[in-house]
Amino acid sequence: MDTRSCVGGNGQFIVGVHKPAFKVKNLRDQDYFESLGQLEDGTMIDNNVNFPKEDLYEPHADIIYEIANQFAFRGTTYINSAWADIKAAHPEKIRISAPEPCSLLQNFERFRKDKSTGIEDKTALLDILPHPLLIALAQASSDPQELTLLAKKSCNILFDPRGQIPVGIGYKKNQNNALIPDIYDPELFEVLVNNPYLPDDYKNTLVLKPGVQGSNEITGEYLSEDGKTHVFEYLRRNSYIPWGHFASNMANDAIRYSALDLCLEDMKGIRHLYYQRAFVRLAQGLGIFLSDKRKGLTQNELEDLRDKIQKKLALSPCPALEFDSTLWGWNFGFGYAQSGHRLHASHQMIHQQNAMVPKMVQTCSGQKISSFACGDLIRDFIEQYTKATGKPFFETYLNAIKNNTRTDNKTIGESSLILMEDDHTILFAPKAQVSEWELQLMPKTPCGNILEADTNMRNSLDKAILTAVKVLESLGVQMVTTIEFSKRFDSKNCDQHLLYSFIPKLPHAPATFSEAQLRWISGCYPEDFATTCRRVIKNFK
Repeated sequence: MDTRSCVGGNGQFIVGVHKPAFKVKNLRDQDYFESLGQLEDGTMIDNNVNFPKEDLYEPHADIIYEIANQFAFRGTTYINSAWADIKAAHPEKIRISAPEPCSLLQNFERFRKDKSTGIEDKTALLDILPHPLLIALAQASSDPQELTLLAKKSCNILFDPRGQIPVGIGYKKNQNNALIPDIYDPELFEVLVNNPYLPDDYKNTLVLKPGVQGSNEITGEYLSEDGKTHVFEYLRRNSYIPWGHFASNMANDAIRYSALDLCLEDMKGIRHLYYQRAFVRLAQGLGIFLSDKRKGLTQNELEDLRDKIQKKLALSPCPALEFDSTLWGWNFGFGYAQSGHRLHASHQMIHQQNAMVPKMVQTCSGQKISSFACGDLIRDFIEQYTKATGKPFFETYLNAIKNNTRTDNKTIGESSLILMEDDHTILFAPKAQVSEWELQLMPKTPCGNILEADTNMRNSLDKAILTAVKVLESLGVQMVTTIEFSKRFDSKNCDQHLLYSFIPKLPHAPATFSEAQLRWISGCYPEDFATTCRRVIKNFK
């Protein structure tokens, strides 16, 4: 049985190597010779090479490495050696250059030289820009003044009596007589409020102040002892996720628009609200007593509640759970193209979402079928893997990571895939990446979901999640999607480990027909990427 996984049963990674050499019969009827241009010295350049007379032979095309994903349902990675060899020789090339400072108004002033440009002239200049250029400027500008002028074009902003400080947003009634913000240009508004260079008082007024995003209730809160970390949990009642979901957002008095601005306490707070909400909902479903007092749980209280839930689930027969899995994800960063295509889904730069997944869903005919959770894909795969190899998958996967040899089979260059590890978790570059620069995180011991994660495990996970996103941002990544694959709470499978996948969106790498076929194209060996990441981590405080 072919498991379609690069994890061999012997604890070694399996890498396919394509060394293409092929003949091509020339079937062209006519020649269409043209002049293409010329060199500086006048030498003419033509297209004769495009119209050969004979059949063709390619003796040594680029070597391509084919690596089936660790998890068969995620497809296969193809690494082009010609691209990857360049980065192997120069790992410092594995990064994205920071965007250049951008300001239309400052460039306009330089164009006018000694003529000063007043606010009226600057506003008038922005008024004549076509809408696609406004969107592009709102996305790329690093000029706070320019962004505040664009903000005034996007919505009705209320100011203090001196007209200097934004204090609120104008509201109006829609056709259903409901109150809505008076936003003139929704696209421009959405791009602006996600630009980190927009002054914080505008961010607070337009998008961060509790209630400004709508009537979503705040149902949880985390406030550190020093007051520097403050996180709100918002309920999304009418969610695209069935049965609602929760969003953990940095509060408006703790503004974070960059992963590098986050401290460990911030990540601990965001994740604490996730753990707390999941454990409380499980406890309610199991009839475990909860205090009527409106108060969040301390870490010790959280651990105590986790222990009570586990004891209930250990009973035989196991109590029936209506919701038996979690859904967690993080869209970090925002991108919007002037063409109108949204490039990433964040509505606030630092926020994470979570929900509970029901065990069953009823069909229109009244039948009950299993509800989908992405961790089930891992469950199904590792069962197939064990049947095919006789080995537990995650133990074998960990061995393969530790025993890794370079993909290009060379002795020059580092071979480790591991970025960091402790007694509990391991953060690493997967051998087969579903996006160039993907990272993965998982427990080193059998821990399949957050309910099986004790305090030390949760702390280790939180720290590694923060490190992963900081590393990617340090390399120039502006957008990262992070997902959690977890085991069902009532599953007795001890092999399945909790898994986090960090998937960056890179420039010049849109999802195309290759990715739609689960063929992931890469121009970097995972070992060289891991090397670069370790160097970045050394610079963290």
